[in-house]
Amino acid sequence: MSRLNVPPLEDVPAGAQRILDNIGAQLGFVPNMFKTIASNPTVLDAVVTLQSTMSRVLDAKTRHTIALAVSEANGCAYCLAIHTYVSSELSGMSSDDIDLARAGSSVDPQRAAAARFAQRVVESRGRVSDADLAAVRGAGYTDPHILAIVTIAVQALLTNFLNNVNQTDIDIPSAGSVGTPG
Repeated sequence: MSRLNVPPLEDVPAGAQRILDNIGAQLGFVPNMFKTIASNPTVLDAVVTLQSTMSRVLDAKTRHTIALAVSEANGCAYCLAIHTYVSSELSGMSSDDIDLARAGSSVDPQRAAAARFAQRVVESRGRVSDADLAAVRGAGYTDPHILAIVTIAVQALLTNFLNNVNQTDIDIPSAGSVGTPG
């Protein structure tokens, strides 16, 4: 059960309500995470703005692969559920590729390198080794790409932390464990 209060929709400020309406139009529903964050419209705006901005870097499957790898590393059931849903329904990722992403890999070698690097960033709290950098560069990522991978990992960490603190009620199909249906 969620530990933070979800404001009734009639109590959500107009600016936050517009953001929730936009999210609902994109996904077909408003996830509980966003309903909860709407209690602080500035935080809601920051999260949605960061997500929107980062949607312009790397391709969607790579971004989702990173988000799944980071969410698995942080044990965020809510984020795993939403990223599994979005990866499958909106980005066309296969269930095998989603499972691999959660394990820090991918059917695509370049995406696998991004996922492994993102997990190393999380595990090392940003103190990656020279070998970690060499591996991601060896997969074809440039320094600007590496900055994008780190930022996408941090974006996932932000929502992981919000949802782990809240223990957000999952309102989408559960991701289950790696290798098991959601």
